Amino acid sequence: MTALNRTVRMAAQISLLLSLASSSVYLLEKTYLGDEETVYKEGNISEVAKGPVTIEHVEWKLDSLKASTTLVDDEGEEISLDKPAGSVIIVATATLTPLDGLYLKDGGFSCKADLRDDRGNVWEGQSAYGYALPTYCADTDHPWKRNKPGKLAQIFVVPKSAVPHLTGIQVESLEERRRVLITG
Repeated sequence: MTALNRTVRMAAQISLLLSLASSSVYLLEKTYLGDEETVYKEGNISEVAKGPVTIEHVEWKLDSLKASTTLVDDEGEEISLDKPAGSVIIVATATLTPLDGLYLKDGGFSCKADLRDDRGNVWEGQSAYGYALPTYCADTDHPWKRNKPGKLAQIFVVPKSAVPHLTGIQVESLEERRRVLITG
């Protein structure tokens, strides 16, 4: 075998090895890192935005996150919440705009936001009947209109130690396999 034949043969083997290695890396990355359903099921955030963010025909914008020890209604009476000792009430105020394509039943729709911190903890909202702003989107006392912004308050009870780590609210869409963290 001549030196030229060995060189050509070695070059062919190296190029075959490189193409197999690159194909393996591509398939591994596509299967495990690019699988939107797996990322969604694990509870991971798919995007972070300051807002406004449109998800399932609703535009969300986080206005504020405020900590409080108690909530009062319009008459100054304390609103009852499940609040363990050492916890803090967080009021997340958001501007929501129902867009064309959203089904409004009796002036309302389904909406949900969770509170999230930088350590991956997530808290679900609580209903606070009598609060000045609506706390859910199907409130007949505060009907929504398409393409008109409205205010929504989401009420969360979190441990006091979590307050400095709060980052924003997360909204998600199962159909779109999308979970967005909206920061203020």
